[in-house]
Amino acid sequence: MVGPREPIFLGRETYRRRRLIDAMRLVPMAGALLFLLPLLGSGTAPRSTALGGFYLFVVWFGLIFFAFVLVRALARAPGGVGSDPLEPETGATAEDDKTGGGPAPGPR
Repeated sequence: MVGPREPIFLGRETYRRRRLIDAMRLVPMAGALLFLLPLLGSGTAPRSTALGGFYLFVVWFGLIFFAFVLVRALARAPGGVGSDPLEPETGATAEDDKTGGGPAPGPR
């Protein structure tokens, strides 16, 4: 019989970064829902094209601002923006710096 397992514990910073990444993944879906929202409630009442255009631009700029805030919050996290909290950290060696990190030049 298998004994009790230890609970999976995530550090506070890792947990917060993962939730920020999850929020960033929801931004496009929320944008699609907000863009389609006027179509759902249009009914038979005519609407102004100017108000529809204004709504689209307000939602668009709101999504840009929300993504900006999330990226700034993620950049302040200990791992930074480009790191994945699920992958183990690998340190760069001195040889990696000498090669320049690019692909090897091919034959000419």
